[in-house]
Amino acid sequence: MEKDKSMNQLQTEVDQYISQFKEGYFSPLAMVARLSEELGELAREVNHYHGEKPKKSSEEESTIEEELGDLLFVVICLANSLDISLEDAHNRVMHKFNTRDKDRWTRIEGGDEDGSN
Repeated sequence: MEKDKSMNQLQTEVDQYISQFKEGYFSPLAMVARLSEELGELAREVNHYHGEKPKKSSEEESTIEEELGDLLFVVICLANSLDISLEDAHNRVMHKFNTRDKDRWTRIEGGDEDGSN
């Protein structure tokens, strides 16, 4: 499995996968519904491993990592279908956090201004 893929590479890889099917991307509304479904599955796994609700012996084995991967795939599909660069979106949100919210949280002593150590 290839490591250290850029967000652009992830978006391209997903697009190449989806492009091989006549159906293509689902509608944005259908993908938001799918995101909600996948988020529920992630919440269930987090609750099993870190919450008060242990997994039933009859339930399929799944991991938080798998569920995060499913969420990421659907987010990439949604972004691709709307021609949105997730790298650009990420850069904008990090700029927002580093400017608007720069004094919102208590910094760790010795940390850089940009939030890194």
